[in-house]
Amino acid sequence: MKVYVLIFVMAAVTYIIRALPITVFQKEIKSKWLKSFLYYVPYTVLGAMTFPAIFFSTGSILTACFGLFGAVVVAYFNKGLMVAAVISVVTVYISSFLV
Repeated sequence: MKVYVLIFVMAAVTYIIRALPITVFQKEIKSKWLKSFLYYVPYTVLGAMTFPAIFFSTGSILTACFGLFGAVVVAYFNKGLMVAAVISVVTVYISSFLV
């Protein structure tokens, strides 16, 4: 019974999150500031969920920092997500032998 309640609550929360913008913002948003703010919200939420996990993804925070640094350097040069992921994994792998 508890599982059904949890499934119902999760479904309701998901539905409310998706339906609320449709009901609240019926007219086009004309504010440049608000449009800019809403444009960056998904990226901010993704970063807030991902960034703490980076430091606990390996056995050592130091190797995780090396991997993060490698990914940031690659991303700075606009090399793409796949290249950044591969470089960060290789950097963590190599730094795990050095630390």
